[in-house]
Amino acid sequence: MSRLTKLHAYHWRTINIMADLPTGFWGGWIVVLTLVGLITLAWLVFSIYFSADAKKEPEVEPVWDSNLREGSNAPPLWWFWMILAAMVFSIIYLMLYPGLGTYKGLLNWSQGSRLVESYEGYNESFAQVRADIAATSLAEIQNDLGLMETAERIFARECSTCHGPDARGQASIFPNLMDVDWQWGSSAQDIELTIRNGRNANMLAWESILGVNVGPVADYVMQLGNDGIETHAGKAAYDQNCSACHGVDGSGNILLGAPNLADDIWLYGGELEEIQASIASGRNGVMPAFGKRLDDAQVKLLVAMLAR
Repeated sequence: MSRLTKLHAYHWRTINIMADLPTGFWGGWIVVLTLVGLITLAWLVFSIYFSADAKKEPEVEPVWDSNLREGSNAPPLWWFWMILAAMVFSIIYLMLYPGLGTYKGLLNWSQGSRLVESYEGYNESFAQVRADIAATSLAEIQNDLGLMETAERIFARECSTCHGPDARGQASIFPNLMDVDWQWGSSAQDIELTIRNGRNANMLAWESILGVNVGPVADYVMQLGNDGIETHAGKAAYDQNCSACHGVDGSGNILLGAPNLADDIWLYGGELEEIQASIASGRNGVMPAFGKRLDDAQVKLLVAMLAR
């Protein structure tokens, strides 16, 4: 089995195990119902074979059609031994394993502990595979077709809900990861930091500050990169309020997560009305942190996929 196949199944990071055993009122009811059921079954079986009625001589009963008669004979003896063996097995089982309310059994076994043991064994058996991948260079990973297919599966499971199955963003909310525009930086180190720690954008709402200048500033932003905009009506308001983050030329600042406004790539839409809405109401996009959800090998594979 290749390390690709082995790694594909690995996607847990933490396990939250619910309580294995009931407690309080319901635990007591389980004990009562279980014991009453066993005692009732024992009484039923033994009364059939060993009660006074079972030992009495059968009375003379009417016979129909020469050989048809009503009787009350006990079931065959093998039936008694089968039920007795099942009861003994049940008692031994309840002594060894959980089954009586909060009693954990002499073996102290539970599904939760079994799951933890299996998970730990799985991690241990593939620890070296993950360590090797985490130590592999990005170039080697990118040239390994099998590892890149694994990276794509990890992306499909962890990231495609927001960024789309092809990583090109969606809903004018989640950014395209396949273009050259990265709000927080496109280097391998920047992408890794984004995946591990998440990002919290903070585009303030400027309507109360800019007032009637929201429209001119939006139009000016659309003209950034063009010639002849030095006298634009929105330039002064932009320079005073927006250039500190986005730069005088609108090229942005990856340290602040301020996007480039001078290119043709727009996360929330590049039409005038959409840009006005962004300026007036602000934007607060959130990228969750995956540092605790993904291990080093998985992060490395995603970085190799996205940094190409």
